[in-house]
This record gives sequence, structure tokens and C-alpha cells, in this order.
Amino acid sequence: MSKLIDEPSASISEPRLRRVLSLGDLFFYGIVAVTPSAPATVFGLADVRSRGHVVVTILAAMAAMILTAVSYGRLASLYPSAGSAYTYVSRGIHPLLGFVAGWAMLLDYVIIPIFCVLYGTLSLQRALPWMPLPVGAALFAGGITLLNLRGIRATARTNELLLAVMFLVLGGFIFLAVRYIWIQHGFPALFSSRPFYNPATFSVRSIGKATSFAALTYLGFDAVTTLAEEVENPRRNILLASVGTCLFTGLFGGLLVYLGQLAWPDYMSFSNIDTAFIDVTGRVGGVLLLQATAMMLVVANIGAGFTAQVGAARLLFGIGRENVLPKRIFGRLHPRRKTPDVNVVLIGILAYLGTLCMSYELTAEILNFGAFLGFMCVNLAAFWRFWVKGSRRSFGHFLTDFLTPLFGLIFCAAIWWGLASPAKIAGTIWLLAGAVLIGLRSDWFRQPLNLPDPGFQE
Repeated sequence: MSKLIDEPSASISEPRLRRVLSLGDLFFYGIVAVTPSAPATVFGLADVRSRGHVVVTILAAMAAMILTAVSYGRLASLYPSAGSAYTYVSRGIHPLLGFVAGWAMLLDYVIIPIFCVLYGTLSLQRALPWMPLPVGAALFAGGITLLNLRGIRATARTNELLLAVMFLVLGGFIFLAVRYIWIQHGFPALFSSRPFYNPATFSVRSIGKATSFAALTYLGFDAVTTLAEEVENPRRNILLASVGTCLFTGLFGGLLVYLGQLAWPDYMSFSNIDTAFIDVTGRVGGVLLLQATAMMLVVANIGAGFTAQVGAARLLFGIGRENVLPKRIFGRLHPRRKTPDVNVVLIGILAYLGTLCMSYELTAEILNFGAFLGFMCVNLAAFWRFWVKGSRRSFGHFLTDFLTPLFGLIFCAAIWWGLASPAKIAGTIWLLAGAVLIGLRSDWFRQPLNLPDPGFQE
């Protein structure tokens, strides 16, 4: 088995990218990848599942993500090149397990466009309630597909503008929510322990299940590792940017949902739990803030869906180019634009059909299935590489090499295990499909196999 898949190797003749990005640049990129509006997409369902303790779920997921970010950062310091879960697990443990991690993360790239189209359409319906879901989904999926077929690329200035708009709208929500709570219940009501602990509804089991969903808030933080070849001092800055992104997301997101819970304490009274945060903004800021929040989420999901479709199409192209999937279909490039146009269209069709057939809740949990399986493998790789194969046994190394990745693995496993059964079934089918592909390419594990990195984007 040790020769089943060739080890990744680096040649001295390989091209290298320029190291020009600072820690601030990397942190900004991480915030863009996660987006400050992410807590709004999970607020309603996490609030209902946790029985009014959504703040606790955001903070609990933050603990798991910070530990995982440390594992990503330490592995990036060991392999300071543009990496992924596949790369780190392949080099840290074994390429076969690396492919499992990469294949699990590939599931995210396939599902994220569905999630973006679905939630973007739901948000669009809040701004335009007369629009039917199939029509909105067709406009959404068709629009990002056409943009990708034309080869349009988002610029850094576009990301800066989008981020500024998000902070403007969310900053307006924070101000108006504080004002609303102060006027309605008085200044002391702004400092309440009920979002953290309400004895009438507190349940560890409910919070655990809700955390498995709320962890969706942090997906994308690992994108900073893909810039490891372009950042100054990657051995230090990848770790700091990864942890900083998770910490900021957890604290800022925790503030948003804390105020949301205080402004709307009855978690069973939302008209639509999928877009409950939009209802909260309407309560504290009126129709204007409600419409602004809905359109902010529409634009955010257009950007995320556009990027995700590009990533999914490129990854399918990489796998098709290696003929793991039929090369004639998945390995095709447009003769003039040099884009994987067939893959772009396939992802667009899949996003549209998925929006019509899948619920928002199921889509989000399938995303978490792939992501947290990959995160578990990264934590295991850090534990294996630094503790099992390492030789240092001081107390400090016990904390960093043993406890940190082990607790990260345990926390991520607990979140993964708390996912609903339909998501686990769908994810297991995906993993079995990956096993079949490897088997077909290796004469059922009797021949060596060079596999493409499912976490690499060209």
C-alpha cells in the first residue's frame, strides 16, 4: 500500500511565486474568504437548534477552528508552499489519506455553488417577495455561469468595495440594534447572560447539534494557506493570519448574533428561519435596513458563488486532465478563452437543480461534512508529524505538538459527528465514489497512481 500513490515532490526547477504579501494582506484575504456576513446565514437555524443559545454555538465552533488553524499554520511552516488539506496530509502522513482529505474538500467546492445560489435566492426573495424560487434560482445560477464563461475575474478593488459595503450594513445593524434594545428595555439589557445561558432552555445536546451547523460560519479560513508561496515569512504569518481570521470571525460574529438574540429573544417566532437575521434587521432598523441586508447577502452570495464555481470547474478540470474523470468532457478547455467551459456549465446546472431539490439546511450540513472531515485529517497530520514522528518532548512541545492538534481533532470530530444523518449518508456516498475512482485508476490498488491535488487551484 505504501507505493499505491506516489509521494508529492518538489523540484528545484519548479517556478516560484514572489513573496510580496504582508501579514495584513493575508489577514484581509482571510476575512474576504470567510466574509463578515457569514453569521447571518446561520443565525436562524442555529438559534432554533440551540434553543436560544446561538452565541454559544459560534464561540464553541471558534474554539475548534482556532485549534485547526494552528495545525494548518504549523504544517504550512513545515511545507511553505501553496498548499491544501491534500498537500499537508499527504506529506504529513500518507498520500492515500491525503486524497481522502482532498476528495472530502472537493465536495465543498461542488456544493458551495449550490449553497450560494440557494441562499442568495432566498435573500433575493426577501427583497423581491413576488419572485418565485425557480425564477430567482435561474437568474442567480445563470448569471454567475455567464460571467464565468466570459472569463470575467473579480479584482482586489471589487473585494475591498464588497467588504466595505458589508461592514457598513453590519455596522448600521450593530448601532441600530443597540439603540433598539436600549429604548425597549433599558441600558442594563445590553449586558445579559441569557444568550449564553438560559436555564429554561439550555441543553448541551441541542447546543452540540447546533454547533455542527453554526460551524459553517468559518468555512474558507483555510484559504490563506493557498498564498503560502506569496507571503512574507510564511512560517510565522500563515499561522497568525489563520488564527486571526478565526478569532475575528468568532468575536465579530458572536457580537452580531448576541445583539440579534437580544433584539429577537423568541427564537420560535421567525417567519422564515433560513433568513431569520433579515427579520431581525427589519425589527431594529425598519424596512430600509431589511432591504439593505437582503441585498448585501445577495451580492455576497453572487461573489462567493462566482468564485466557488471557478474553483469547482478548475478542480474538475484538473481531475479530468489526469483522466480520473473522462478527459474528453472534464479536461476540455475553450479553444479561445482557455476556460473549462463544459465544467462551468455543469456546475451551473448542478447549482440550479440543487437549489430546487435540496433544502438550505441539508446543503449547509453537506458542506460541513466535507470540510470537517478534511479538518480532522489536517489535525491528525499535525499530531502525527510533530508529536508521533517528532523527537522533542518538552512541556511546551507537549502543548503545541500533542494537546493542540489532538483537541482540534476531537472538537472537529464532535462537530462532524453531530451532523444530521442525511448529510452523513450523502457524504459517505461521495467518499465511496472517490474510492471507486482510485480503484479504477490503480487496477484496484495493484498499480501506482499519480493523483492530482483536489485542493489545488491553478
